[in-house]
Amino acid sequence: MGPGGLAIGAAFVAIWASAFTVAGVVVREWPPLWSLAIRFGATAPILLLIALAFRARLPSGGDAARVALLGVFGMGGYLAMAWLAMARIPTGLVALICATTPLMIAAGESLILKKPLPRMAWVGLAIGWSGVALLGFLRALDGLEAAEASGFVLAIGAATAQAIGLLIYAPAKGRVDMWVASLGQTAVSATLCLLLALLLEGAAPRSATWFTLGGLFWSMIVVGIGGYALYFMMLKRVPTSTASALQLLAPPLAAVFGWALLGERLFLSDLIGGVLTLSGLWLLVRARARG
Repeated sequence: MGPGGLAIGAAFVAIWASAFTVAGVVVREWPPLWSLAIRFGATAPILLLIALAFRARLPSGGDAARVALLGVFGMGGYLAMAWLAMARIPTGLVALICATTPLMIAAGESLILKKPLPRMAWVGLAIGWSGVALLGFLRALDGLEAAEASGFVLAIGAATAQAIGLLIYAPAKGRVDMWVASLGQTAVSATLCLLLALLLEGAAPRSATWFTLGGLFWSMIVVGIGGYALYFMMLKRVPTSTASALQLLAPPLAAVFGWALLGERLFLSDLIGGVLTLSGLWLLVRARARG
């Protein structure tokens, strides 16, 4: 990796980690689903202008359906459950659990798509899932409250939804323009979160502090647009395996951000489970890169 690729990778990791921190800021004042509905609704017109400026081509019917399902599961469903989880448990913990998406994708490819996995990848899967199980078990021993337990369930659901969306979209990713894909999934996510917000959270928020508005702006522009753009740029500059490995740095950094900026505290059990989970993910990424 050259200096340019290293700089892009470092910026991407920092922005990706900050996504959880700014979400933690927003959900302290606004309901999570309304926050996302407003974020997606405000981001979609910006993405539309970008797509028009680049004269991006619309996808075919089948690919358009995959983009829509990516919005339902991979963005809307994923972030809805992740933001709901961050209203209940520390943002760094949510970041760590959501990082298990590659474990679920690998398991799905093997069990559903019958795609063979290297032996070391299975070891990585076993270690990674052991780390997640240990996280929940040790937290339960410390006295897991109902709200905290639901946060765990929501975070795991978020990772599962993202994996489902990515698996559905995978056949179309080489054919669909990245800005069209971002626009499509954002528009679908806005609709989904608006319906869920009306159903589950009632009236929309009517006031906000500058911290909440700043967090929402950062989430929209820096993460929602800049983060995805940096990711695609990174994929052109570094190998896919390296890009996947760099993403593993985001959860620990998110935990540091949560501690420094939100005053969140992680337990020793979280660190032990986190090390196991990330070790399993690293083995999985390395095995698949070699396989």
